[in-house]
Amino acid sequence: MNIYVGNLSFETTEDELRKEFTEFGEVISVTVMNDKYIGSGQPRGYGYVEMASKSEGATAIANLEGEKMRNLVVNVVEALPLSNKGGAAISDIGKNNRSNRRRERKCQMI
Repeated sequence: MNIYVGNLSFETTEDELRKEFTEFGEVISVTVMNDKYIGSGQPRGYGYVEMASKSEGATAIANLEGEKMRNLVVNVVEALPLSNKGGAAISDIGKNNRSNRRRERKCQMI
């Protein structure tokens, strides 16, 4: 189970996050997000914890949601999947945009 952890202190480390979640089961991976891809390396204030089982993850969420870590109340929820299984295709998302519908109507009139 992949878990989103938000409102983290910028000083929070992956090891600290791992320690918090290990109390509830096996932690497979921990990632604290930062801006390393744009060069600044600044922390983003959120991260992801992957746990071995859904039941362990649910227990961790129930126990850690709304708790304080480094004097900040954290948000802990099941992470949304990266793929869009069962929903609208990513290419269809832009079709709901009002300006795209106008553009499509103009093309159809011509």
